[in-house]
Amino acid sequence: MSIASFLDAVPKSTLRAQIAERLRAAILAGDIPPGAPLVETALSESFDVSRGPLREALRQLIEEGLVVTVPYTGTHVAALSVEDVREIFSLRTALEIFAIEQVWERRDDRFRAELVRRNDALVATIDAGDDRASIETELAFHGLVYEASGHRLLQRAWASLRGRLQLYWAAHHRAHGRRGPRRDSHDSYIAALLGDDLAAVRAEIADHMRRGVETTERFLNTLEPLAKRGGRS
Repeated sequence: MSIASFLDAVPKSTLRAQIAERLRAAILAGDIPPGAPLVETALSESFDVSRGPLREALRQLIEEGLVVTVPYTGTHVAALSVEDVREIFSLRTALEIFAIEQVWERRDDRFRAELVRRNDALVATIDAGDDRASIETELAFHGLVYEASGHRLLQRAWASLRGRLQLYWAAHHRAHGRRGPRRDSHDSYIAALLGDDLAAVRAEIADHMRRGVETTERFLNTLEPLAKRGGRS
């Protein structure tokens, strides 16, 4: 089935935003799989738009990390590989521990209440079976320590990881038949972050990230034989 079959023409207003949103939704739903080419001529015909707003939308998705452009190869959905996953999660572990260290002495009542509120929002989306919303609320949950850090370069680094994390989470949620993470997946994270032992938080973050990378690696390893069979067909 072609990519075009998942996409409808959009109204002429707010073209860039609507094109980006529809492509993002199709990518996260798996309708456009990792590594799939995004051909401008086909997409512009599907959306019934000129290439100008389409290119703007693609640039936005490139900035989000969902789409990549490779010289002499073209533009395609960011691929999933075990090596990519290990790099993303190892970097994220270091960044999140650093963010928490910046926030540690500034955890006031407002921070604590916001952490609990964001987790409640995440659990609500899980209970609703809304996978797309659960990914967004999980990103918001983890994003709090970056926002509260006041460290602008750290915040930019987190922003650069968000797109790939959306892609990975969407993929392994589908692989395990989930509509988001487990309801209790952040309980120990919250307990550590609201406690008084910074070393315990560092250990919890490392363990939390390790569990995430192991889950995603298992999923990718199940895809590899399928990809090899597909290449022989």
